[in-house]
Amino acid sequence: MQSDLDISREIELKHINEIAAKLGLSPDDLDLYGNYKAKVRYTALKRIEDNPMGKLILVSAITPTPAGEGKTTVSIGLAQALNRIGKRATVAIREPSLGPVFGIKGGAAGGGWSQVLPMEDINLHFTGDFHAITSANNTLAALLDNHIYFDNELNIDPRRLTWKRVLDVNDRMLRDIVIGLGGSKQGFPREDGFDITPASEIMAILCLSNNMDELKERIGNITIGFTYEGVPVKVSQLGYEGALAALLKDALKPNIVQTIENTPAFVHGGPFANIAQGANSILATKTALRLSEYVVTEAGFGFDLGAEKFFDLVCKYGKFCTDAVVLVATVRALKMHGGVKYKDVSQPNPKAVEAGLPNLAKHLENIHKFGMKSIVAINRFPTDTDEELKIVKEFAKSQAFDVSIVEFHSKGGKGGLELAEHVIKLVDKEACQLHSLYDWNQPVEDKIFRVASEVYGAQKVDYTSEAKADLKKINKYGYDKLPVCIAKTQKSLSDNPELLGRPKDFLVTVREILISSGAGFLVPITGDIMRMPGLPKHPSAEVIDVEHDGNISGLF
Repeated sequence: MQSDLDISREIELKHINEIAAKLGLSPDDLDLYGNYKAKVRYTALKRIEDNPMGKLILVSAITPTPAGEGKTTVSIGLAQALNRIGKRATVAIREPSLGPVFGIKGGAAGGGWSQVLPMEDINLHFTGDFHAITSANNTLAALLDNHIYFDNELNIDPRRLTWKRVLDVNDRMLRDIVIGLGGSKQGFPREDGFDITPASEIMAILCLSNNMDELKERIGNITIGFTYEGVPVKVSQLGYEGALAALLKDALKPNIVQTIENTPAFVHGGPFANIAQGANSILATKTALRLSEYVVTEAGFGFDLGAEKFFDLVCKYGKFCTDAVVLVATVRALKMHGGVKYKDVSQPNPKAVEAGLPNLAKHLENIHKFGMKSIVAINRFPTDTDEELKIVKEFAKSQAFDVSIVEFHSKGGKGGLELAEHVIKLVDKEACQLHSLYDWNQPVEDKIFRVASEVYGAQKVDYTSEAKADLKKINKYGYDKLPVCIAKTQKSLSDNPELLGRPKDFLVTVREILISSGAGFLVPITGDIMRMPGLPKHPSAEVIDVEHDGNISGLF
């Protein structure tokens, strides 16, 4: 069986100028990164600002297995299928983080015959966006410590700094550390820690900014800590926003590449959905919408995480609407939710598939709560039996949802032509009906409970003493009108990763609430979720290698 890397190397890539020309972009509109990668220049972004926007299709999923359910592959495959039926379609997805690439999930460039290319570049350093974000984040950390070390004119309390350093690596040893050791010349000793780059506020800001002016404004609005009197301090008070934006000047430009079938693809930004907003950049999505008839994008993990945040945060800040949802379901995930251990999900088990259907049912219910039209895409794996697929298909139909079995991994765009036809009929039938789950002006506790009860199915939300103290600060200093971006495990609808299927009568515990005032949201941390993941016992790094000729092996 061919690996994703083997398949990608069979493809004769077209020069990126030729791909961009399909969207009406000229060579003068691009900053080239070799022959197959480019960034769209600011002059081009300005020129297309008044273009009418195409239709947007969001790909989401049921609660996934540890390896995911193929949302990215479905997103890429659907864009290819739409082009095959004569539509001018583009895909817009996130950039991979090195944490998962070297950890458990592997890359995020799709798979099989539905990939974005060049996959080695995209999965590793690409155009350097993640490094720029990491540098900007850590430059701010260094500038803050330097300000405190010298005059500390703003009277910042070093014990109340909330700005952490970041690294794009899964490194559990950096979650909680002590810095500033070695005497007074080395700074003020204190407890600190690292987050992973996709969880950083700079990543969120870059992906939620519509232009450079907004990027600088959002950076200036970052709350970095509190004074000795307990008053919040923002970056704008220190005047660092211009320097940090300069580090992000190129990173803000959307990246354009191509799929295996030479479909244009925007791959830009990479916030995680379990600890951030889980969508590619607003700028990339809007660029694609202004240059295409149809755009397929993806929200990370299950509908309860990525899609909820996409609708309640991303669409509102981007000022665009989503025309339809494609919900990805797999037989293997349903078996897991039906009680089968993950290592055994490849074994035929129709009864377990039936037992797992309540998880699918809950996600379908949630789609209705946002007023969305939707289609269920059953992502077929080689081990699925016809009996198991029939169970899922008939259930989706019984819930009044159109359903289509797709094989984008093994067949590329032609593996989902029926889905493409369904999507066109759905989005062309009527205007967008998307609405938010809650009003941003509601009290913070009400916003959290609304998401936890309506989307997760929780009976109650509890707050630790630390979270209650955070709420007091949030209300006192006027952060209470911000929306919420809840950090929660992706393994369950609840905040307990052991509760599979459709848990009921459960409690969600909020441990703390972080203020991401630059990004424009609050981050309630629930359960045991960490903003710096760890590596598994056998990480993907064990099989990644580079040959004498420079070719990389082991990526997937």
